[in-house]
Amino acid sequence: MDREAELAIVRRAYVKQIMAAAMVDDERVEAAFAAVRREAYLGPGPWPVLRTLPDEYVWTPSDDPVYLYVNQRIGLLPERNLNNGEPSLHALMIANAAPKAGEHAVPIGIGGGYYTAILAELVGATGRVTAIELDAGLAERAAANLAGLPNVRVLHGNGALVPFDPADVIYVNAGATRPPDFWLDRLKENGRLILPLTASGFPNSDFRQGTVFRITRKGRDFLARRISAVGIFPCEGMRDPDSEAALAAAFEKGRVEEVTRLYRRDDMSDEDCWVRGKGWCLAYH
Repeated sequence: MDREAELAIVRRAYVKQIMAAAMVDDERVEAAFAAVRREAYLGPGPWPVLRTLPDEYVWTPSDDPVYLYVNQRIGLLPERNLNNGEPSLHALMIANAAPKAGEHAVPIGIGGGYYTAILAELVGATGRVTAIELDAGLAERAAANLAGLPNVRVLHGNGALVPFDPADVIYVNAGATRPPDFWLDRLKENGRLILPLTASGFPNSDFRQGTVFRITRKGRDFLARRISAVGIFPCEGMRDPDSEAALAAAFEKGRVEEVTRLYRRDDMSDEDCWVRGKGWCLAYH
C-alpha cells in the first residue's frame, strides 16, 4: 500500500471518530472532512498539539501526518494560544451551517484554512467561499494553502468590517459578545450565521461562559438555536464590556437552550430575553 492510500484510510478513521464525538450523522460533512488533508494547512511538522488549556502543548514525535488525525487542537501560533480548532466542534458547527452546492460561504477567522477547505468542498465548484483572516501572517499562509482551490478567495482584514457579497453561510471562528448588524444584514434569505458568543476571558475560558448559536434569516425575522458550549479565541472588533457583562449574567441564570429568536429592537421585555444589548436581544419566543 502506498503512503497516500494509507493516509486516506487513516483520514477516514479520524473522520468517523470526530463525527461520533460531535454526535453528527451527515454524509456530506463526513465526505468533505475525509477529502481534505489536514497537514496541508498546518505548516511543516512536527506540530504542537494542545492537550490542556491554556498553554500546554505536546509536540508530535515526528512530521508524520498520521499524528494530526486525532480530535485535538493543533497550534498555529501557540505563543498566542491560537489553534486550528477542535475537529469535532467544527464538524458540529459545519453540519449546522449546512452549506449546499452552489452557495456562498464566508468563514471569518480562517487560521491556516483547514475548515475553509472543507466548506469549499461542501459548496462545490458551482459555489464560492470568501475567506477572511485578521492576522496578516495567517492570511498569507492561508492564501498559499488554499491557492489550488479556484472557488476560494482569501481576504486580509477585520471580518466585522471587510465588505463581502450577501452570503448563504457566515461561519465565525472567534468569540463575539454580540450579533453584529453587519453580519445579519449580509445574510441572504434562509442564510445561516454560525456565531460563538463568549463572556469569559481567553485563554482561561470557561466553556460554561460560551455558546454557539445558529441564526437563520427568515425575511425580517431571525431564528436562533443553541448548538454547543464553546471556548474560543476572541473576535477582534466584536467585543465590548457592556455586552460581555450582559452575557456573563445570562450564562449565570441559565436557560440558554430555550432561546429561539434574535430580535433587532429595544422593546422586548426583560422576562422574554435571555440576553439583551442596545438594539438587540436573544429571546425565548
